[in-house]
Amino acid sequence: MMEANGETSTQDRAALIVNTRSRSGERAFFGAIDRLGELHVPLGVTYAIRDPARLREKVREILEEGSGYGSLILGGGDGSVSSVADLLCGRDTVLGLLPLGTANDFARTLGIPQDIEGACQTIAHGKVVDVDLGLAGDKHYLNVASVGLGVEATRALSPWLKKSTGPLAYPVAAIRAFIRHEPFSARLTFPEGDHEPVEYGRLLQVAVGNGRFYGGGMVVAPEAGIDDRTLDVYVIELSRQRDLIGVARYLKSGDFIRMDCVNHFRTSRVRLETDPELPINIDGEVVAKTPQNFSVVHNALNVLVPQESAAARRDE
Repeated sequence: MMEANGETSTQDRAALIVNTRSRSGERAFFGAIDRLGELHVPLGVTYAIRDPARLREKVREILEEGSGYGSLILGGGDGSVSSVADLLCGRDTVLGLLPLGTANDFARTLGIPQDIEGACQTIAHGKVVDVDLGLAGDKHYLNVASVGLGVEATRALSPWLKKSTGPLAYPVAAIRAFIRHEPFSARLTFPEGDHEPVEYGRLLQVAVGNGRFYGGGMVVAPEAGIDDRTLDVYVIELSRQRDLIGVARYLKSGDFIRMDCVNHFRTSRVRLETDPELPINIDGEVVAKTPQNFSVVHNALNVLVPQESAAARRDE
């Protein structure tokens, strides 16, 4: 929409924020500005954020101080997007994504290209869809929340390991975590009554997935989606070594849920209790602990995706 002076209104412009501490953020910031300009994407304010702690503060400022930007282009990894998901939840603001992290599982789920050129083309010519968010207590998340091995792997995932090995950092960290893992027990209850309560002893991991991918391209479950109003919950028992080797083999496809030592549930709400109480890894950040309630927020986030993406749709 043009204002009376012939300039583009802020509602038609996009604010750009790039986490330059993400794996490829430093060189991506100016490249994205140039390419988006060439693609006639009208940019307003642009920020290169070197301190990730300021990312949330700057997004809040853009959304809540009356600037009126219709779109927010965010450059960073899954952690960057997850850290501001609650600020974007339920708003009309459209999220454009420059995937600059190590895993980029949210972008992978939605079919957003992971190169700057493809991501900028998506922002310029893509379509808007609305996607679900998971909710762990009052913490929104994109991909998956887990206890057990996922937390231990996150703690083993040093910045040096991510920068030096890229996506291979996740399996390397998982191996290190498995060596140190202590089994735990858990009880799952389902407030909607769609499953009976279950209890398990000697567990390796419990995960509650919202999106399709996590951990650098591993599939949550074969039918998992980010626009299906449900969470995929899986419980991995610490069973025979050969069973665990089978689980690891099929993690990429999601077929691991068919193994005897894996239990899978689809639900919109679940409560997880563990013994002992355990920290929870939410989109790569350890920010909660058990016991915890999990649910799904439908159509929570508006995102630009490629025209050919079938991962989600826009509900009118």
